Amino acid sequence: MKNKREARLRRAKLTRMKIREIGAVRLVVHKTPRHVYAHVTSSDGGKTLVHASTLDKQFKGKLPSTGNIDAAKKVGELIGKRALEAGIKQVAFDRSGFRYHGRVKALADAAREAGLEF
Repeated sequence: MKNKREARLRRAKLTRMKIREIGAVRLVVHKTPRHVYAHVTSSDGGKTLVHASTLDKQFKGKLPSTGNIDAAKKVGELIGKRALEAGIKQVAFDRSGFRYHGRVKALADAAREAGLEF
């Protein structure tokens, strides 16, 4: 068995290949123990269209912790709002090989509530 990181990257690669096949704009999520990041990238993955993270200026000093579910919800709301302002409504969800629970699920649900469809 491969180590945990290699297994996650393998899952991420499979997901990205499938998304590239259908040619969809994708919502990419990345998480570290301290922060949560979200990017909406072009279908070829070459250009970031919109981004949000717990490092944004509007979150500085306002979130008690930047690595928890509440912070992920705030990032999901923000990325959904920014994507709609940029005219992006339909995306494919790329969770970067992370399991769909906890912070990843919270971010996805908040983005859906903000108006993104995936």
